[in-house]
Amino acid sequence: MNLLDAMRYLAALDEHRHFGRAASSCHITQPALSNALRALEADLGIAIVRRGRSYEGLTSEGERVLETAHRMLREHEALRQDLHSGADAPRGMLSIGAVPTAIPIASRFASRLQARYAGIVPVVRTLSSHEIETGIDNLSLDLGLGYIDRMSRRAGRLDAVPQYTEQYFVLRRAADAQNGPPLHLGPGMTWREAAELPLCLLTPEMHNRTIVDEAFHAAGMKVPPAIETNAIVTVALSVLDGGVCAVIPGSLMALVRGYRGLEALPLREPDVRTPIGLMYAASARPSRTLAAALRLARDPAWLRYAAEQGGSVDE
Repeated sequence: MNLLDAMRYLAALDEHRHFGRAASSCHITQPALSNALRALEADLGIAIVRRGRSYEGLTSEGERVLETAHRMLREHEALRQDLHSGADAPRGMLSIGAVPTAIPIASRFASRLQARYAGIVPVVRTLSSHEIETGIDNLSLDLGLGYIDRMSRRAGRLDAVPQYTEQYFVLRRAADAQNGPPLHLGPGMTWREAAELPLCLLTPEMHNRTIVDEAFHAAGMKVPPAIETNAIVTVALSVLDGGVCAVIPGSLMALVRGYRGLEALPLREPDVRTPIGLMYAASARPSRTLAAALRLARDPAWLRYAAEQGGSVDE
């Protein structure tokens, strides 16, 4: 039994939560993956996987083995990077998770990082805030772009480089939607005024929705959404074809900037500004690719760009 391979298969099973998909991601057959995990269980003398008619999760002992698997895989990747990287030319994978509203900025960050360091292969995934924080905590993620005001829940286990401040807008069709210019900035609107509009909002389990609901509550309003979705593109594009408006962070305006007849109205009263940052494990020794990413994250030119793309408006 190859211990490192077995640990990789276990991590894949935890990520995909399906034997077939985990095997495909590891480029092996499902029986090969199952046999390797059974061999690992036999070697350790414990049950790792809870099996029924389908995958049912890990046992408590399996969760402990998974923690070790993540540490082993991270150290193995860090060693590979040390051995194959030049002094100023890091090589290797870099896993980045981003909350859905931050995906446009995460994509630009990954693109700039790869342009600066051709040997780095960024892997960007859309994840929830909880998945990002858990992934960094258990070392299955290198970086996470998300809400740094949540970091206190991890009791000092995460560190962060602030990137930009998320501000909020009402996106709506302009009066002259057919002949109007591409997306433009309209006058400000209060949250109370926005509450009177038919709105497309994210679903309640998403942290962004919590922020929006709290802003409406602070304005003395409770909003029943006209449309709910967990897809960011749906929030932005629902305005194009229907009679609804949407509350979006500035980072999403890039998705609709080329469409005619739309306007974005900065929301005020209350003035809601949410810090977004790149989070990483506070205690782990950074790999060569992570160290390079953190250098870019602190670069003044990048931070100015992130602030612009984040839709910051100073009134």
